[in-house]
Amino acid sequence: MGEATERFFASLPARAPAVLHGPAIGTLQIDLSNGHRTEHWLVEMGPGSARVSRESRPADAVWSSSEDLFERLVTGRDQAVAAVFRNEATFSGNVVLFLAFRRFFPDPPGTRDPCQMARQQAGRAT
Repeated sequence: MGEATERFFASLPARAPAVLHGPAIGTLQIDLSNGHRTEHWLVEMGPGSARVSRESRPADAVWSSSEDLFERLVTGRDQAVAAVFRNEATFSGNVVLFLAFRRFFPDPPGTRDPCQMARQQAGRAT
């Protein structure tokens, strides 16, 4: 398991109040494979909260991918939805949980907030 992935999961409870808003309530199991071994993570999500464990039990939704792909997601080098469309990852269950969870992933390096860019441009024009 990569260090970035370990740090990512460790950071979820502290980041949840700023990331999780709205109706995302339930459990998301994340299965990360590397050859013949699969690591399991269980994220229990609610408005403004997340609890992470290494349990493998029934969940409301399941994400499955390689450890390598997930490492790219947690470092902003890849996009979760694009990975599903490329068939590099699978997702089943409550899609609201996936849409909420993907907000934890960082933006790609060099990405700029369009609203912030517009404010900067407006400030230069005055």
